[in-house]
Amino acid sequence: MSRTPTLAFLLVTVAVDMLGLGLVVPVLPSLLSAVTGDPAAGALWSGWIGAGFGVTQFIGAPLLGRLSDRYGRKPVLVGAMLALGVDWLAHATANTPSAMLAAHAFAGALGGTVTVVNAYIADITEPPGRAKAFGYVGAALSVGFVAGPVIGGLLGAADPRLPFFAAAALAGVNALYGALVLPESRPGDRGTSLAWRVANPVGAILALARRPGLGHLTLARFLGDIARMANQCTWTFVMIARFAWSPAVVGAVMAAGALLGAVVSGTLAGPFVTRLGVRRAALVSGWAGAVSLAGFGLAGPALIVPCMVLGSLAALGGTATQTWITTRTAADEQGAVQGALTGIAAIAEAGVPAAATAVFAYGVGGGAPGLVLVLAGAVGVASTVVLARAPRM
Repeated sequence: MSRTPTLAFLLVTVAVDMLGLGLVVPVLPSLLSAVTGDPAAGALWSGWIGAGFGVTQFIGAPLLGRLSDRYGRKPVLVGAMLALGVDWLAHATANTPSAMLAAHAFAGALGGTVTVVNAYIADITEPPGRAKAFGYVGAALSVGFVAGPVIGGLLGAADPRLPFFAAAALAGVNALYGALVLPESRPGDRGTSLAWRVANPVGAILALARRPGLGHLTLARFLGDIARMANQCTWTFVMIARFAWSPAVVGAVMAAGALLGAVVSGTLAGPFVTRLGVRRAALVSGWAGAVSLAGFGLAGPALIVPCMVLGSLAALGGTATQTWITTRTAADEQGAVQGALTGIAAIAEAGVPAAATAVFAYGVGGGAPGLVLVLAGAVGVASTVVLARAPRM
């Protein structure tokens, strides 16, 4: 199998996944407001749609991972891309918010592209080069995150449904290319169990935590996901409350941070992990991320750039822990493990936003709008401490 074209396709798949999401972010509020006839109702439905995706992803990701172990990565990955395309096409043609909710829940259950991509990369790379490949995945996600909202905003100015058609077309073309060109990374293993006892999300996560050497890593990843989601859903509110930034400034800073993260992940992940080793690289990145979060909550505007630099280093922690976990996992279990990790992230994605925004509101009322990010930094510290207690490789 040629590694370079295959890896390129996987990176395009991840970028398209994030690009499709970014395309619709700027216009989803407008479309929901138009469908419901009420901006407040549209905002409420937006929350339900996001939560529905998280819940079904929590349920579906572990099963998708096991399906890719049993039947191969290619059919599951192509199916996941098609599910995303169906989701966006349903959004583009839906006339009710309940139809959008059903479509997004469907995509959450079946659209596990990143889960399968990570398992695929573990199949085609050896540990010495795996961190570099996972770093490229992080860079691809960042590129999609930057480009998506820009393109979506431009298309949405003409018609709020147009970005959804564009996202569906991207997913469909990528699925077709994968079906025709992508080689299978490993033969299916009919011995992989699909019994609900091991494929249900709770059972899959508990099984992951009980694996030798992975208990501390599992807990550390979960705490890290909590900190990441708290930052993701409140950072904009905190910056506006603390510094009175305009939406244009917020967007520019977010784009700069994402581009910085893409450069760091794409160029430094491999050398960083190779030089320090996965354990030390994960710990250094964890501390950098915790300080960055607290800094955004406490520091003045002059220190925003240093906090952004630290935050870009934190992205390398995900690369390091991903490499660490895959190295401890057998080849025929990579999909199951990646599915369980996605399920863990889905718990945070479904539960953290409401709690984090409530903490932000409490902090604003008490004159401390950065409180939520300081607490997120504290959770990041806890994650790093747990990581430090993980058994050495």
